[in-house]
Amino acid sequence: VQLQASGGGLVQAGGSLRLSCAASGRSFSFNSMSYWRQAPGKQRELVARITKAGIESYADDVKGRFAISRDDAKNTIYLQMDSLKPEDTAVYYCKISFNSWNSKWGQGTQVTVSS
Repeated sequence: VQLQASGGGLVQAGGSLRLSCAASGRSFSFNSMSYWRQAPGKQRELVARITKAGIESYADDVKGRFAISRDDAKNTIYLQMDSLKPEDTAVYYCKISFNSWNSKWGQGTQVTVSS
């Protein structure tokens, strides 16, 4: 399974961006797909997750601003990011968790929010 990430870029504070992450390859099942981010000098942190059942969860500092969704026909997840803040600046990674012990990361995509 391969993950192809897209989206990201430079936006002013208050603006919006949408990230996409498409999974391709042999047929697969998974427990969840998620977005993480890593800012310079900081640990990678979970931003949003959507389970196979469609249950969404978010980090506290993005609740109400970010929305994760999934298009099963395209094996793609999206992260809609609104009301972006400079502190949202980071490299964003998508991840697919096949089960509790096996997962795969996509390549990172830079999101930069200017003040």
